[in-house]
Amino acid sequence: MVKLDDTMKRQLGIDHMFIKAGAVKELPAYLEEKEISRAIMVVDTNTYEAAGKTLEQSLNKNKQQLSITFIQPNPLDDVIADEASIVQLLLDIQQHKPQVVIAVGGGTLHDIVRYAAYTVSLPFLSVPTAPSVDGFNSKGAPIIVRGYKKTIISIGPDAIFADLDILTRAPKAMVAAGFGDIIGKYTSLFDWKFGSLTNDEPYLEQSAMITREALVKCVDQVASIAKRDEEGIATLTSALMESGIAMLILGKSHPASGAEHHLSHFWEMEYISKGRRQLLHGAKVGVACIQIAKLYHKLVEEQFGMQAQARDRVRRNWEHIKNEAKLIPGEAELRELLLQVEGPVDIEQLGVSEDLLSRSLKSAHHIRPERYTLLHAYNES
Repeated sequence: MVKLDDTMKRQLGIDHMFIKAGAVKELPAYLEEKEISRAIMVVDTNTYEAAGKTLEQSLNKNKQQLSITFIQPNPLDDVIADEASIVQLLLDIQQHKPQVVIAVGGGTLHDIVRYAAYTVSLPFLSVPTAPSVDGFNSKGAPIIVRGYKKTIISIGPDAIFADLDILTRAPKAMVAAGFGDIIGKYTSLFDWKFGSLTNDEPYLEQSAMITREALVKCVDQVASIAKRDEEGIATLTSALMESGIAMLILGKSHPASGAEHHLSHFWEMEYISKGRRQLLHGAKVGVACIQIAKLYHKLVEEQFGMQAQARDRVRRNWEHIKNEAKLIPGEAELRELLLQVEGPVDIEQLGVSEDLLSRSLKSAHHIRPERYTLLHAYNES
C-alpha cells in the first residue's frame, strides 16, 4: 500500500486508510476523536446485512446518534446513482442534520454519498463492503442525469475503513469485478500516455507508476485473489485504493479511465434507456478492456498512425505509441487472467449484443470528448 505521510494526507484530504481485519471497529473511536456525535449511515438492503448492522450496533453502544438511509432501488430492483437517489439522501440529511455521512457499500452508494455530502458541505467516511471498484477514495462521482452519465467533481472520504473480515465474504462476482476494474488499467494507462503525446493532456509519472504497480501486484497474485483469501483480498483492495490515490494526486481520472471505461459507460446508458438491469461496473470494464486491446493491437499491426488520415501528432509520435501499445497484453492473456477469477470475458456473458458493441466502438469516445484516446483518433479518421 502507498504510504500516506502527513504531507500526502493533507494533499489528498484523507486522515486514515485502514485495510485490515476488524477495521470497521475503528470507526466509533474515530468519530469520538473528531468530536462527531451525529452521523447518517447510507446503505442498501444487502450492504446493511454485510456491514451496516454491525456498525449500527457499535455506534449505538458508543452512544452516538445514528440515522440510517436505505437507498431505494428503481423498478428493476437496481440501486443506481441518479437524481432520485441523491434527492432521497439530501432530504434525509436535511431532516436529521448529521455532522458526517457514512457510505457503507460499493461504488454506487459511494457515488451517491460523495455527491450529496459535497452538496451540503459535509465530510463523508467510507466503509467498502466489496473490493469491486477503484472509486472508493475518488473525488469524481459518476452520476446518471436524465439517463446520461456525467462524472462530477465532488469530494473524497476523510477516512476509509476497509475491513477484511467483511471484504473476504464479498460475493465472488464482485471480487471478479474489482479485478476487472484493475485489468482495465492496461488500456487506460496506454490511452493516458497517448493523450499526453498527441493532445497535451496532463501527465504525471508518479500517478502512472502508482497505477502500474497496483496493476502488476494484482496480476502477480491473481491466484490468491481468486481464492478470496485474506492476502489476496488485501492485495486487491490495496490496489483499488492505490488507483484512487493516483487519480487524487493527478486531480483527474486519466490513470484509471480510458476507452475501456467509455465503452462501459456507453453500455450502461444503453441499459438504462432500454429499462434493463445494470451490470457490475468492473465486469463491463474487464470485457471492454479485451475489446479495446484487440482493436489497438490491430491498429498497431496496420500502422494506423502512419496513414494519411491520422492526426499529424499521431504520425509524429507513432514509434513511441507503438512501444506503449506493446505493454498491453493480447486478448488471450487478458481472457486467461479474468477467467482465473471467474469473471466474464465475452460480451455474450454480459448480455451485450454485437450491435451494441459495434455502436459503442464507433461512438463511446463522445462520452468524454476532451479525452483523446486511440479509439477517439481512430473514429476521428
